[in-house]
Amino acid sequence: MFANRVLSGMRPTGTLHLGHYHGVLRNWIKLQHEYECLFFVADWHAMTTHYDTPEVIEQYVWDMVIDWLAAGVDPAQAVLFIQSRVPEHAELHLLLSMVTPLGWLERVPTYKDQQEKLSDKDLSTYGFLGYPLLQSADILIYRANQVPVGEDQVPHVEFTREVARRFNHVFGREQGFEQKAETAIKKLGAKRSRLYRQLRTRFMEKGDAGALAAARALVEEAQNLPMGDRERLFGYIEGGGKVILAEPRALLTGASKMPGLDGQKMSKSYDNTLGLREDGESITRKIRQMPTDPARVKRSDPGDPAKCPVWQFHLVYSDEKRRQWVQQGCRSAGIGCLECKQPVIEAVLEEQKPMRERAGKYLEDPTLVRSIIADGCEKARKLAQDTLREVRAAMGLDYS
Repeated sequence: MFANRVLSGMRPTGTLHLGHYHGVLRNWIKLQHEYECLFFVADWHAMTTHYDTPEVIEQYVWDMVIDWLAAGVDPAQAVLFIQSRVPEHAELHLLLSMVTPLGWLERVPTYKDQQEKLSDKDLSTYGFLGYPLLQSADILIYRANQVPVGEDQVPHVEFTREVARRFNHVFGREQGFEQKAETAIKKLGAKRSRLYRQLRTRFMEKGDAGALAAARALVEEAQNLPMGDRERLFGYIEGGGKVILAEPRALLTGASKMPGLDGQKMSKSYDNTLGLREDGESITRKIRQMPTDPARVKRSDPGDPAKCPVWQFHLVYSDEKRRQWVQQGCRSAGIGCLECKQPVIEAVLEEQKPMRERAGKYLEDPTLVRSIIADGCEKARKLAQDTLREVRAAMGLDYS
């Protein structure tokens, strides 16, 4: 429905590291030039697992936004906002909960997985059970068509599609729908109306997916068509009711190749991270202290890069010539481990240099960050209110 709108968010549960940059932020920076993007701080989601330490969330919120800006997320290209500053998320979550079966929530794969991983916390709460539905509300409130996720998050997008489909089925059958849809077709103009009817017939009679896509594009391109009529025509194509909530698609992103200092995935829980804006001395010290191939006890012992965590960093930061230098030097003991680590140190510091520079002005003047977020929240809330107005009307809650 809104083919160029992307929504993504991050939970403020700690300072960001280079794993976040390579796994999420670099993709955001690319997407902001290709789509209409909304990026939000998921502070309510952070409360589902950090409800007992809410005092840390506020500082994490502002630190994370600075990290985004430092990484290159551009508020002139994307809307940045805080989830809890747009209360329409919560209202849509409540309204969706009226028609979402309990079993759908209990079968979300990450529900039991997270309970096991965070066994030290009491997660037997309604908020934790319902967080996938809140995620759905986050997406649906903006009628976002694309949601960038890794493969492990695809079930959440599929869940959101089911929620939208069920809502449209229950509430999309407004009184006089067919007559209103026929009236809307006429607003397309004679030529487009005829084409719309032909495409609809081809899809309804033969299941022609190409005809369905063409009809949707025809409606999307129609100028000066009111939102209500646009939604009716989207639903009428398939013989259904008014499409109130758009079904999003997963925009698959590649898994982060950024390793941790110990060779495992970079994660705060493993205490193996390099902070996004961590100072140079600390970065240098951490990399110099990284473990290497256990076989290289002495400088003269040959090693195997495949058994060394430092090699994983070379795969991220080094070109082919440098990698050959590592392979040959390590296997022949021609280079020492500290010598091998030095190019990695230089590459990480070089990557961080523009980030520190961009972060500088926001650290010196925090009001700049507040202003960006205030502006983003205002833009996001306007979009959210437009959707919620349609949702309330569909549910009979528009008491005007």
